[in-house]
Amino acid sequence: MLNSNYAPMTICTAKRAICLNFLNKVEVLSNYEEVVKSPSLTVSLPSIIKIKDYVRYDNLSVDLNRKNLLERDNYTCQYCGQKKMPLTIDHIIPKASGGKDSWDNLVAACRSCNQKKGNETPSSANMSLRKKPKPPNRLHYFQRFVKEKQNDWKPYLFMEPFKIN
Repeated sequence: MLNSNYAPMTICTAKRAICLNFLNKVEVLSNYEEVVKSPSLTVSLPSIIKIKDYVRYDNLSVDLNRKNLLERDNYTCQYCGQKKMPLTIDHIIPKASGGKDSWDNLVAACRSCNQKKGNETPSSANMSLRKKPKPPNRLHYFQRFVKEKQNDWKPYLFMEPFKIN
């Protein structure tokens, strides 16, 4: 879903996109090849919709939660690099030492690395991070959802230039 200024806002369900279109709140910019059928009508499945009235929405941040943190770290332990399951969430600076729940202080870690580090900082536990954690950008978050069927999304996510007809 794009704002009226074409800025990406969110990824919504097909049901929501169709409802917003029927309520005349959005303009459909692109459709998938698939259709949705009811007994009385057939509707093309929207791929890109743009809301008609501008919504004040400047937030390019991604919510801090377990799923998004594991996604940011590519489901990989940030200490040993293994894609072990299950992964835990580690505070780089432990909470007991004043560490906060923030994108800069949380990383994905396998259980053995998290237990080895314990309630210490990585340097005092003689461990190092594979990369410095930072908050993900919403555009990068959206880009991860682009598959072959979502090629129309790419220009709006700065993945390729717009094609001028």
